[in-house]
Amino acid sequence: MSAQATQRTAAQLIVQALEAEGVEYVFGIPGEENIHFVDALNDSSIRYVLVRHEQGAAFMAEIYGRLTGKAGVASATLGPGAINLQLGVADATTNSTPVVAITAQVGLDRIYKESHQVVDLVSLFRPIRSGRSWRRRRRRCPS
Repeated sequence: MSAQATQRTAAQLIVQALEAEGVEYVFGIPGEENIHFVDALNDSSIRYVLVRHEQGAAFMAEIYGRLTGKAGVASATLGPGAINLQLGVADATTNSTPVVAITAQVGLDRIYKESHQVVDLVSLFRPIRSGRSWRRRRRRCPS
C-alpha cells in the first residue's frame, strides 16, 4: 500500500480519536470549513445529528453528557457559528458536565482578510473551558 493511500486527513484523525473515546453522537451544523469533518463522520460509527442552531448543538451535547456521564460533542463552523456554542459550553462548565466543542477556523492565508469570520476562539472560550487547543501548523497535519 502506498504512503498516499494510508495517509489520513485531519478530519479522519479527529473522528478516529472520537471513536476511540466511545463517542456515539456529534451535534452540529455543517459548513464549508467543517465539511471534511462531517464527511469523515459519515464514514464512521458516529452519528451526526443536524441541528438548527449551534447553541442547540451545545445544549444537546450538554444534556447528553449530563444523562450519560460521557462527553457530549458539539461542532460548529467558524466565527459566528463557534461563538454560538458559548452559552451551552458555559452552562456545561458550571454544571461540571463533560462537553467537547469542535469548531472550524479560517485558513492562515485568509486570516485578517475576512475579519468577520476570524475570532480568537481560544481567548473567547478561556473563561468557560477546562481545556483548549488550536492547531496552527497545517504542514504537520494533512487537510
